[in-house]
Amino acid sequence: MARYCPLFSGSSGNSTYVGTADGGVLIDAGVSAKRIKNALETREIDPSSLRAILVTHEHTDHISGLRVLLKQLKIPVIATEGTLEALVHHNALPPDAVTIAAKETMTVGDLEVKLFHTPHDSAESCGFCVRFPDERTLAIATDMGCVTDEATEAITGCDLVHIESNHDVHMLECGPYPYSLKYRVLSNQGHLSNACCAALLPSLMQRGSTRFMLSHLSRENNSPLLAYTEARSALEADGGRLGSDFLLAVAEPESTAPLMMF
Repeated sequence: MARYCPLFSGSSGNSTYVGTADGGVLIDAGVSAKRIKNALETREIDPSSLRAILVTHEHTDHISGLRVLLKQLKIPVIATEGTLEALVHHNALPPDAVTIAAKETMTVGDLEVKLFHTPHDSAESCGFCVRFPDERTLAIATDMGCVTDEATEAITGCDLVHIESNHDVHMLECGPYPYSLKYRVLSNQGHLSNACCAALLPSLMQRGSTRFMLSHLSRENNSPLLAYTEARSALEADGGRLGSDFLLAVAEPESTAPLMMF
């Protein structure tokens, strides 16, 4: 049975667990190793059952606990070549780290993992699609300034889509960020807005996705209610019925939600 839980989500740190009864992987390690291990153990997941840490890109909110976790667990880190080079440059890996340059498709334990590139202001960011032994599929699609054809093709048909809904455009434009940061977030190399996320969801629902987790929300330029309402409205406007055709939730900055099995 597929197991999934967004442990941490947002600009203060990101980390998601994906696995089965036989073990799993961590996607990103953007808070301290202690907090990540505590979050896993709270859900009765033994950190030693992790097979690897998959890293989407090298920004601090995705790697701040990586170096210590790798020293403690002695598991490989998997990322694109560009991201691995950036991790070395930022001294984010212990000297004895085992690094694996992600291929288009690879096997990690009993999971099949496929990467897709994402447009973000980093060395070589990517998202991941995971196929479980029972053929269920999950996509992690965050930190992308726009939705590319590659990303759309990769996540279409996934049973569960963990997708960025970072900001409300009006809140961002009227908010306290300096112009340069607003420009960065709004650019095609920045972050996905509520509106862009919501516009994508109906087509995913029509092609088989039934569960959506809105993630990487900005604390300053968004709210869970805004993101949820815009996404739900788009899905229902396309004929979807909450609870019958789709399930929708918002990932908390530090989740207290139990492990999801689907």
